[in-house]
Amino acid sequence: MTGDEEASMKEASALLEMSGVNKTFGPVHVLHDVDFVVRPGSVTALIGDNGAGKSTLVKTIAGIHPADSGSFRSEGQLVSIEDPRRASELGIEVVHQDLALCENLDIVQNLFLGREITKRGLLDERAMESAARTTLTDLGVRTVKSVRQSVASLSGGQRQTVAIAKAVLWNSRVVILDEPTAALGVAQTAQVLSLVRRMADQGLGVVLISHNMNDVLQVADRVAVMYLGRLVADVKVTSETSREFLVELITSGRSGGVGLPAEDLEPNGNGIGV
Repeated sequence: MTGDEEASMKEASALLEMSGVNKTFGPVHVLHDVDFVVRPGSVTALIGDNGAGKSTLVKTIAGIHPADSGSFRSEGQLVSIEDPRRASELGIEVVHQDLALCENLDIVQNLFLGREITKRGLLDERAMESAARTTLTDLGVRTVKSVRQSVASLSGGQRQTVAIAKAVLWNSRVVILDEPTAALGVAQTAQVLSLVRRMADQGLGVVLISHNMNDVLQVADRVAVMYLGRLVADVKVTSETSREFLVELITSGRSGGVGLPAEDLEPNGNGIGV
C-alpha cells in the first residue's frame, strides 16, 4: 500500500482529524502544530500535566477557542469549527467536569434542556420520555429507577451517566469526557468506565481526559500525550503499556524512543519551554 493510500484510509476512518493546529493567547503559544485523531469505536485517552494544553485542545475542538491555524477533517471532509454550534452540528459533544446539569430538574428535563420536543406549540412529554428511556437503555444504564427522578436525588455516578446520555442523545459521533471519574468512588468509577467502553463499542469516538493512569490503562485503546503544548505521543495501549511509561511521557515528553526527539530535550531531560 502506498503512502497516499494509507493517508486516504486514515482520513476515511477518522471521525475527526486535526493537523498542524496552533493556538496562541497574546504572546503565549499554547498549542504547537498539534495532530490529533479520533477514531470510531475507539477510546482515546488524552493525558498530560496541568498546563500541558489539554483544555485548550478540547476547547478548540468544541469551537470555544477557534484555532489560529491548522486544518480539521470530519469523516474525511475538510471543515471549519468556528463556534460551539458548528461543533455540535458535526456531532461533537463535550461532557465537562462540572457536568452542567440542573439539580432542580428531572432527568428528562436535563436531557432536553434547550432542545425540547414540541407538538402543536406544547411540550411533547411522551416523546421526550420515550427518547430518554431509549438512550439510557442503549447505553446499558440500569441504575436509574425513573427518567423523572430529579438530578438532586442522584448519586455522582448516576449524574455522570445522565451527562453522558445528554451528550449522545443528539446523534453525536465524537464525545469528549473531562475527568468523568474524578469525584467518584470505586464502584461508581467502574460503572462509568463500563459506560465509556459501551459508547465506543457502539461506534462512537470517545476522548477521555484523565489524570488517573489506572482508568486510562483499563479502558483506553490509544493514549495521546500532551507536553508543553505539543502532542508528543499517540500510542496504542497493549498489555505491555505501563503506568511508568505514561508518567514519564507526561513529565518529560519522552520515554525510551517515544516522544520528543532527543535534540529537543534539555540536558536535564526536560523539553524546551513553550
